[in-house]
Amino acid sequence: MSTLAIVLIVIGVLIVIALLVAAARARRNRQLDDRREVATEHRDEAAGRRLAADKEAAAAEEQAARARREAAEAEERSRAAEAERRTASAHEEHATQVDPDAEPDESDQSATETGRGA
Repeated sequence: MSTLAIVLIVIGVLIVIALLVAAARARRNRQLDDRREVATEHRDEAAGRRLAADKEAAAAEEQAARARREAAEAEERSRAAEAERRTASAHEEHATQVDPDAEPDESDQSATETGRGA
């Protein structure tokens, strides 16, 4: 074999190796780009879900605050109603004590009957 043939074979092998390396790099770059694209899609999905979760959490906090406020208002109304009942009872008692035509209570009657029987 001639020296020229050997040199051409070596150059051919080097070209084939260079083409294989270039093809491997191109394939690796495509794979990396695909992975970057998938990662970007996942990040976008995560950001969307995070926003939805934050929105739901804010709505839940708002609803809980509204429920606490309504419970406090209900408690306040209940206390006001109880105070009104006590005031009404006190006025009724006082009216019964003051009214000369009012009939005595059952407790007064039983005390009176007990006193008569003795």
